[in-house]
Amino acid sequence: MSTGVRRRMGVEERRQQLIGVALDLFSRRSPDEVSIDEIAAAAGISRPLVYHYFPGKMSLYEAALQRASEELKARFTEPHEGPLGTRLLRVMSRFFEHVDEHGPGFSALMRGGPAVGSTTTNALIDSVRQAAYDQMLAHLGIADAPPRLELVIRSWISLAESTALIWLDGRRIPREELEVQLVHDFAALVAVSAARDEGMADVLRAMLEDEPADGPFAELVGRLSALAS
Repeated sequence: MSTGVRRRMGVEERRQQLIGVALDLFSRRSPDEVSIDEIAAAAGISRPLVYHYFPGKMSLYEAALQRASEELKARFTEPHEGPLGTRLLRVMSRFFEHVDEHGPGFSALMRGGPAVGSTTTNALIDSVRQAAYDQMLAHLGIADAPPRLELVIRSWISLAESTALIWLDGRRIPREELEVQLVHDFAALVAVSAARDEGMADVLRAMLEDEPADGPFAELVGRLSALAS
């Protein structure tokens, strides 16, 4: 028979529990709307005990953002196998899945929330963007990006971030359409740069080399050709 006695958590286990509870609350509502009392109640402990593990809501918020940033970075991880367009489409699907499930938390991370301008928050945001950038270079098979390619990739990452934030305000365009559109956007940015730079033209050729007839890059080429004719 159960004695009803609750097992006492260790320090790190309790910290991780509080971070998980806070992240869940911040993922469903703006961090400004979540109080320490709510976090304590959800964790089943007293308000003073929350302060025993975290000096204040800001430190708990930053710890939750740290976990959120790690989860978001994981969405960009994709095996380097198969056509690039198909790979990017899978990445965008996982990215928007995360945005859809954790809208307020994603907005809080990328916009800064109550910690806007803090060194910790800015570093977390930069780490997500850098992880996406590194993954894109790896998918392209390029170790050291020339200036034009770096500009294209970082511009595209910024576009994906902005698109997701705008989409969260009403979800007025089907998510699946935006996932494809962002893959097309990347190809279009590379193509515009390729028209001016031979090195970027080589990048574009490599992107299209193994593209199947039903791939997202091929679809974009077909749609543009139809418009031109």
